[in-house]
Amino acid sequence: MDAKIGVVTISDRAYAGIYDDESGPAVIDTLNQIISSEWIPITKLIPDEKNEIENTLIQLIDAENCCLVITTGGTGPSSRDVTPEATENVCERMMPGYGELMRAISLEYVPTAVLSRQTAGLRGNSLILNLPGSPKAIHQTLIPLFESIPACIELMDGPFIDTNSEIVVAFRPNHR
Repeated sequence: MDAKIGVVTISDRAYAGIYDDESGPAVIDTLNQIISSEWIPITKLIPDEKNEIENTLIQLIDAENCCLVITTGGTGPSSRDVTPEATENVCERMMPGYGELMRAISLEYVPTAVLSRQTAGLRGNSLILNLPGSPKAIHQTLIPLFESIPACIELMDGPFIDTNSEIVVAFRPNHR
């Protein structure tokens, strides 16, 4: 079974066509480097609107059966940055360790990482991750996150996701 992975860019300006979406393609590029097994990306570009974010996350998980949904954007302190709240509203359980890890990684590069409100949570058998909006930060954080993502998905009876060991080795404590 191929893993379906949702990639959601959340940006008023990219959605309005003021500039090109570089974040969603950066997530897909990085995933193509990391994942060696077959996977199917399902991409969305939406504005910073809480209801639209919530509906998109629900649709990708409940209707499209994505085992992983990665959002990019909307995690800062601006009043328009509502991705973490939307994520929390649709999740049954939160996974705070992912947000802590993303901030720790980002602090190695920029002191403003403390302004990030990145989070992660579980809905059904799916993991939702809120990544930063910067393509460079996406690459820097997504690779180390993938040491644990395949195990998380397996523990929820999701598909087996194999990684390119030259990029990242997935830690699998309960390998099937």
